[in-house]
Amino acid sequence: MSFPAILVLEDGSIFDGVGFGIEKVEIGEIVFPTPMTGYQEIITDPSYKKQIITFTHPHIGNTGINDEDMESSKIHASGIVVKEFSENPSSWRSSSSLEDFLIKQNVIAISGIDTRKLTTLKACIVPDSHDALESAKKAIEQFSGLEGLDLAKEVTTKNSYQFIV
Repeated sequence: MSFPAILVLEDGSIFDGVGFGIEKVEIGEIVFPTPMTGYQEIITDPSYKKQIITFTHPHIGNTGINDEDMESSKIHASGIVVKEFSENPSSWRSSSSLEDFLIKQNVIAISGIDTRKLTTLKACIVPDSHDALESAKKAIEQFSGLEGLDLAKEVTTKNSYQFIV
């Protein structure tokens, strides 16, 4: 269920792409994890709260989502940017596709982006419509960034857990 989308950076750079997941406006800081595998672990890692994850590996989605590789119970990232999105997972461990997981978790993503051109800036992913650019620019202006935020309070579990080796 793809849709036209744009990625707008605070420096005014605009990247046209193909959206997947949920059609919604999302704001955050662009970050770049570098592993070639583990996208499920990265997007469910609470340390990525309010961040738009740009994957440096060119193909994301090919292993799908499974119940064993969750870092937490939900996606904490604000959005996802990829070069190429693999719609059909091929791993025997997969219980759902990445897109189905994003939809269930209410997360937007964008593909078709040359991720090598991005830098660490505030960014907004927005479904492309007649007012998308203005909406994205306004959201970026209103986003204060991550400096000084205590995001650990927002992602900490309500219950403590005992880890047994």
